[in-house]
Amino acid sequence: MRPDSRKWNEMRPLRITRGNMKYAEGEAFIEMGDTKVLCSASVEEGVPVFLKGTGTGWITSEYSMLPRATKTRTVRDSVRGRVGGRSQEIQRIIGRAVRAVVDLNKLGERSIILDCDVVQADGGTRTASINGAFVALTYAVFQLLERGLISENPINDFIAAVSVGLVKGKPILDLCYEEDSIAEVDMNVAMTGSGKIVEIQGTSEKEPFNREQLDIMLNLAGNGITRIIKKQKEAIAQ
Repeated sequence: MRPDSRKWNEMRPLRITRGNMKYAEGEAFIEMGDTKVLCSASVEEGVPVFLKGTGTGWITSEYSMLPRATKTRTVRDSVRGRVGGRSQEIQRIIGRAVRAVVDLNKLGERSIILDCDVVQADGGTRTASINGAFVALTYAVFQLLERGLISENPINDFIAAVSVGLVKGKPILDLCYEEDSIAEVDMNVAMTGSGKIVEIQGTSEKEPFNREQLDIMLNLAGNGITRIIKKQKEAIAQ
């Protein structure tokens, strides 16, 4: 029995809402169970130095946790004077995942910054951030189109992510923190709406896992991502 009585292939309740931020070009608040992330998309003219003069745009991400997103208070990066290694890793993953479904040439020389701030953490913050960031990005792109700043929609597919793993030898979908902390295998999968894989992060914590178990987890992730994309479409349709 899972801690929240879910079936092995059942996701946590998923909710994506808007209207929480007044000034961002795009925004979304995503809740995957007790994990809650506020995502925003900001459009800025100009691109990093390595892209200047190419006519190509850029999408990047910043990720952080609010101090009391967890059971014990986390010190802010601004107080430590540096971005933590985990935060750096996650924001790179978010940026890579979203860029995979965007034709940057159609953005022109402008940047979209995706800010993902974890309000409450209960496992799967990076996957929730990708899911919410994509919705926020979509609204920012809508605004660029409405203002005539771009002539074509640069987004060519959906992108979503979910965690899977092995707990007590059993494959499970969308791990909460309690499951994540004891999992023999913890894996995060990002996939497009057309079923193409963008990112697989899989680690064996105790015993190595075999190819059959990997295939089961990937199929499980694919089914979960299909459900997430359905929710993204509902949120965007609003």
